[in-house]
Amino acid sequence: MKSIFKSIAIVSLAATIHSSIQAQEYADPTKVLEDGRAPGLKVKQLSSNGTTKTYILIFTKGDEVVAGLTEFARKNNIKSGFYSGIGDALAIKAGWFDYYRKQFKVIPIDTAEVTSFSGDIAWYNGKPVAHTHMSAALKDGTVKGGHLLELFSGPTMEIILTVTPTALYKKLDPEFNAGLIDANQ
Repeated sequence: MKSIFKSIAIVSLAATIHSSIQAQEYADPTKVLEDGRAPGLKVKQLSSNGTTKTYILIFTKGDEVVAGLTEFARKNNIKSGFYSGIGDALAIKAGWFDYYRKQFKVIPIDTAEVTSFSGDIAWYNGKPVAHTHMSAALKDGTVKGGHLLELFSGPTMEIILTVTPTALYKKLDPEFNAGLIDANQ
């Protein structure tokens, strides 16, 4: 009788583990978020040196940073640039690239301090792409991070963006199903 209960427990545990693995969220590496998700975004130009310009982008509570940064680049025809930032987030979806699936495994992060935030802007399929990696500290001091898929700003998210004059373009790399910068374009 004990062995029957033990077998049932093992099968139940295996089914639970299998369903958690199947329930894991994955994201397409080429997905672009829609406009209008950062209505509180404020922008100030900090400097201009020939065709190189530097801006500060200040996101407010509830603004979605990836969509807002991408929309700013599109509306201002920014063909290349790089940025860094700090701030606070109400919710984040970071990603870890699964080479076998050719997708990002989504890493959900609750309210956190954004401790590192850096990336670049290049164009893919006629649209700008803000490619960001970040890390965020949780209330217990642990840190999570990865490729940024989505970030809803807390009280503030401050990004310094430098726009450079030479355009960068991405092309699809079929091995990874991802748009990668092509230095030959």
